[in-house]
Amino acid sequence: MTKDFKKLRLVLGDQLNHFHPWFSKKDPQIQYVIIESLEEASYTKHHIQKLVGFLLAMKQFATEMEKKGHHFLYIEYADANNRGYISETVVHLIQIGSYQSFEYQEPDEWRLQESLRNLKLRLEKEKGIETKECPSFHFYTEKNEIQNMFPKRNYLMETFYRQLRKKHNVLIEKDGSPVGGKWNFDSSNRKKYNGKKQWGARPDFGNDVSKILQRVNSIPTFGNINPKNFPWPVSRKESLALLNYFLEFLLPAFGDYQDAMLDEEPFLFHSLLSFSLNTKLLSPKEVVDATVLAYQDNPKEISLSNAEGFIRQILGWREFMRGVYWAEMPEYSKKNFFSHSRPLPSWFWTGKTKMRCMERSISNSLDHAYAHHIQRLMVIGNFSLLAGLDPSQVDGWYLGVYMDAIEWVQITNTRGMSQFADGGLVATKPYVSTSNYIGKMSNYCKNCSYNPKTKTEANSCPFNPLYWNFFSNHEKFLSKNPRIGMVYPQLNKMNKDEKKLLFDRAQVLLNRLEEV
Repeated sequence: MTKDFKKLRLVLGDQLNHFHPWFSKKDPQIQYVIIESLEEASYTKHHIQKLVGFLLAMKQFATEMEKKGHHFLYIEYADANNRGYISETVVHLIQIGSYQSFEYQEPDEWRLQESLRNLKLRLEKEKGIETKECPSFHFYTEKNEIQNMFPKRNYLMETFYRQLRKKHNVLIEKDGSPVGGKWNFDSSNRKKYNGKKQWGARPDFGNDVSKILQRVNSIPTFGNINPKNFPWPVSRKESLALLNYFLEFLLPAFGDYQDAMLDEEPFLFHSLLSFSLNTKLLSPKEVVDATVLAYQDNPKEISLSNAEGFIRQILGWREFMRGVYWAEMPEYSKKNFFSHSRPLPSWFWTGKTKMRCMERSISNSLDHAYAHHIQRLMVIGNFSLLAGLDPSQVDGWYLGVYMDAIEWVQITNTRGMSQFADGGLVATKPYVSTSNYIGKMSNYCKNCSYNPKTKTEANSCPFNPLYWNFFSNHEKFLSKNPRIGMVYPQLNKMNKDEKKLLFDRAQVLLNRLEEV
């Protein structure tokens, strides 16, 4: 650290954008700082791969920017100038430096936004330091765009998605209609994997993380990691390699099988690009543009339904989740529509449950810091909602366990889409099912200790009685929901004895969640 710099710029761990306007030119009077913060490492208990991945990506970014001629100060946990908190470390750096101004990019989390805006007021009032919040230049949308689009808070992702497709001219004909005549090919994206298409070997980045594990061994984490072969991309070069692999080998089958689950394969045709996107090593626009180009260059191999299914996740759902987050926070983080309060069973941290679908989905999460959206929504989330687990505890687990879990995208998916804790702001109905859906979309049931075909026997799949028990308990809230379908007519047709057996079985399960 020297006295030569006049401006200090903060780069957060999820702001690793090589093409941010900050880096369009080199300035000898500007110093950038990246801080390993114990505050960020411990605001929730993180999967060890998530913690290591962020630290590796942060360090790699600083190193690459230095090589391009920018001046970076990288502060590790044990650095003498590290005060544990980002704000306190920045204040300390300004006290010992000669900086006349401080800048930061707008954070993507409400918690950090409040912290840095308080820091801004503090620096301006107490230190006389000019402080500026700058845009991050990453997303397609502005923070308040969804509020302007839906002033009455009647958020609809399909409406949002179509408007963004038009605005950004993504798969749009000259007359403004969608390429292929349809906006959404979701009905073509629900196939059970048939074993014919193969995904090939994913890029092996082979990063040895033994040394960094020694540095972080005092920070509480969970999950598993291979010290000699860290599998996630932690640089832009690695992220681009993964993107190119996805477009060539996986996109041709992605849409068809994006909802499928396979006992022996945790990833199938999913891109695993979410960590690179959420750290801003890749931009959503370049990923969407590359997908459109791949489809246009090879329409015989890559169908429109496969390309659109992937684009919808990024241009549609990802931006939609961010919009709802900024429209509804901080109140959103406390929502609990059904007043659920059961604690998470301990096997959420071990995967040791007799339910094969839950065991596979949780074990994959613990082994890889990853599960795809159907495992998160229709297995783990489905069970959590049916069992009445506390949405705050479910939030905390999801926020900690997944590589891509940053609050702006995680909480709206978990508390909203998965747990219906927002009462329907995100999802128009609770996403729950019996074992029938899981059996249709996976081969999990074949290797399960439970019988997916029965409801009331001692070995019947827990999803079956819990499903009917859930709707019975919440009839007051859900019976008038037009998207519930035939649930209540079917429930009302059951005789008293059948209902009693169902609800008794459900209660036994709820009383013994640790043993399920």
